[in-house]
Amino acid sequence: MKRAKISIIGAGNVGATCAHWCAAAELGDIVLLDIPATETMPAGKALDLMQSSPIFSFDSNVVGTTDYADTAGSDVVVITAGIPRKPGMSRDDLLGTNAKIMTSVCEEIKKSSPDSIIIVVSNPLDAMVQRALQVTGFPSKRVLGQAGVLDTARYRTFLAMELGVSVEDVSALLMGGHGDTMVPMPSCTSVGGIPVTRLLERDKLEAIVDRARKGGAEIVGLLKTGSAYYAPAAATAQMVEAIVRDKKRLIPCAAYCQEEYGVGGYYVGVPIILGANGVEKIVVLDLDEQEQADFQKSVDAVKELVGVMAGLTG
Repeated sequence: MKRAKISIIGAGNVGATCAHWCAAAELGDIVLLDIPATETMPAGKALDLMQSSPIFSFDSNVVGTTDYADTAGSDVVVITAGIPRKPGMSRDDLLGTNAKIMTSVCEEIKKSSPDSIIIVVSNPLDAMVQRALQVTGFPSKRVLGQAGVLDTARYRTFLAMELGVSVEDVSALLMGGHGDTMVPMPSCTSVGGIPVTRLLERDKLEAIVDRARKGGAEIVGLLKTGSAYYAPAAATAQMVEAIVRDKKRLIPCAAYCQEEYGVGGYYVGVPIILGANGVEKIVVLDLDEQEQADFQKSVDAVKELVGVMAGLTG
């Protein structure tokens, strides 16, 4: 059976940790690419990871490179490239620089792996995945963003911590843009099958949602010199697994919505079925009045961000 080829663009903390998760789970052979000041850095990280394979018993091959030719024919391409968010920096502050990086990366992917499925992780996420679609011209089902899996993981973590239960028993959904405008869905949140609203007072639940919204910023503030990477990398690896193993996972991701939810041609976090073909279905839920209002507010923020990016990129 042919192994999947997974290329990860950006060998920083998120990219290298994603390579780690994917290799340990034997999701495929991995190419770790970066264009760093030290050209041998990706090769060094890849070799270090390969030397852990006898200990953790995985047979995935991992190579590091600075040449896009080594990524040719990839089944899945994960894009983590871009400057990281720093303390006091909003996702919007990253827009200009990371849009240029995304353009450069996607021009290369379009040439080297025209049949690949792209997972964008770079921030500001909703705008960056829109840029990836514009530059590659790929079908929208093959270009998606990692956001909802991470946001929901943070939400589930904080709920489990508050309730003193296993995270495995917490099922939850967040929608909308990645960041401060994400939309909690208490009607789709349960613990062991029990609606979360029966277990937590509204003010406590709202506080947990707010912490999830600011989960990335909280970690940036604690680290001082970097941003989150363990959870973002794990969330990305879960998406890669859903694709290469055709698992048909129903998970929230940044997907291109046209008539769905009345979005009108933008990327926003929604529940999707993710499998070998990429976004196989966008699941459309009936939102109540408050959920619809919050979701529209989030969509409007995404549209504004994309508009700013359009002005910067021409």
